[in-house]
Amino acid sequence: MPDITRESPVDLFVIGGGVNGCGIARDAVGRGLSVLLCEQADLAQATSSASTKLFHGGLRYLEYLEIRLVREALHEREVLLRAMPHISRPMRFVLPMDPKMRFPTDTPVGRMLPWLHGRRPAALIRAGLFLYDHLGGSKLLPGTASLDLGCDPAGAPLRKDLRRAYEYSDCRVDDARLVVLNARDAAARGATIRTRPRDPGAHREGDLGRAETGAGPACARALANAAGPWVGAVIHDTIHVPSTEGVRLVRGSHIVVPRLYDHDRAYFFQGADGRICFAIPYEDDFTLIGTTDADYRGDPAEVCCTADETRYLCDFVSGYFARPVRPEDVVWSYSGVRPLYDDGASSATAATRDYVLRLDDRGAPLLNVFGGKITTYRRLAESALHLLAPRFPQMGAPWTAGVTLPGGDFAVDAFEAEIAALSRDYPFLTPVWSRRLIRLYGTEARIWLGRARSAADLGRDFGATLTEAEVRWQVENEWARSADDVLWRRSKLGLRMTADGQAALETFLREIAPS
Repeated sequence: MPDITRESPVDLFVIGGGVNGCGIARDAVGRGLSVLLCEQADLAQATSSASTKLFHGGLRYLEYLEIRLVREALHEREVLLRAMPHISRPMRFVLPMDPKMRFPTDTPVGRMLPWLHGRRPAALIRAGLFLYDHLGGSKLLPGTASLDLGCDPAGAPLRKDLRRAYEYSDCRVDDARLVVLNARDAAARGATIRTRPRDPGAHREGDLGRAETGAGPACARALANAAGPWVGAVIHDTIHVPSTEGVRLVRGSHIVVPRLYDHDRAYFFQGADGRICFAIPYEDDFTLIGTTDADYRGDPAEVCCTADETRYLCDFVSGYFARPVRPEDVVWSYSGVRPLYDDGASSATAATRDYVLRLDDRGAPLLNVFGGKITTYRRLAESALHLLAPRFPQMGAPWTAGVTLPGGDFAVDAFEAEIAALSRDYPFLTPVWSRRLIRLYGTEARIWLGRARSAADLGRDFGATLTEAEVRWQVENEWARSADDVLWRRSKLGLRMTADGQAALETFLREIAPS
């Protein structure tokens, strides 16, 4: 780590290695600032790997008239899709029209239409989808279409009495790899990224911030608190800054079950309780179902999907699918804590998903980040640096729009061509293996595949197509240290890996990973 003592401080110290922290670090270092980022655990270990894994405008936010948020997110979908076509891809979403579905009555739209008692006529839903199609100026994604579920394959797994649906566009994304690739690009541009420091901490000393990074103390001209669900703890317990800003912790849980249907589209289900739930094709052989919304008051590091949430999600989608989904079908579940800005909303579902930035400039500037969606992380980073700009007159202009993340230097519609090219150049790769590598690494897969002419050239085989060469790449370039880092964040091979393979991987990592 470079010398960043009081005599030669770093420009910006970023607290938190989630999507917002890594996005701020990448943007800042690209504008010429010196940057140090510190994450208490693994990159994306908390909220940023526990999302519904979508770049989306937030169709339901139109009910709350959050037009600015939806417009910004819709525009960002395509900016991000172009920047990372390996980890993000277009997806069509099917919204079945069910007479039993209800919308919240306490939203601005619900209050304007009290006589509907939570119902929404099909014409009103279509009008909302028209707005969704056009707010962001979409150029890459097709617009809304009407479906006859009696003859469209999307109707096959659903209840037979569901006859009509609308279909619209959003994008899927690998959320944890989004974080890692932002960190990688930040490091490539000169940022220092530190994970798992011993006894991390930060405080102010006059016009500088002082941090404990695990490699000795460091000083910074400004601090960015992007600690996610720990943002309030950093403000009050670590840096000891008086603040009236509040964070509302909301638990969102998901379940994964074996694949429920054969086509490649997702479902957007509107429930009788006014909530929504997605069912999304996941990792080829599975379906991802979520999410829940519940206020959370525990330790964010200990959050988990409860048995009640599992039953709720199973019952929710079973109300639409012809074949019921049962808790015993679940092969994996995960839960994350969303650090929403506390706007006083009556329920967790109604709380704003917009981000709020607050700058405390009493001494070393401290920028606190509340809320946000993964879809708007890049715009959040731009806004954060705009607030810090008066402190750094030498800082460059915004630059991240249109700049690809590592491995994403190919066209959005060239994903299949990249897979085919990798298979031609490395004929020992199976089609499933080639697809997985392009999904995770894009064009960078060739770096660590190198001159391999057989699977044996890639070293130890841990199963599920995971080899020593890939693990070494993740350790040396992606800050992986444990089996969970490799199997559940930098990939999802934990869904396929045997217990023996996981044990062998953990042993291998203890041998090669830095302590």
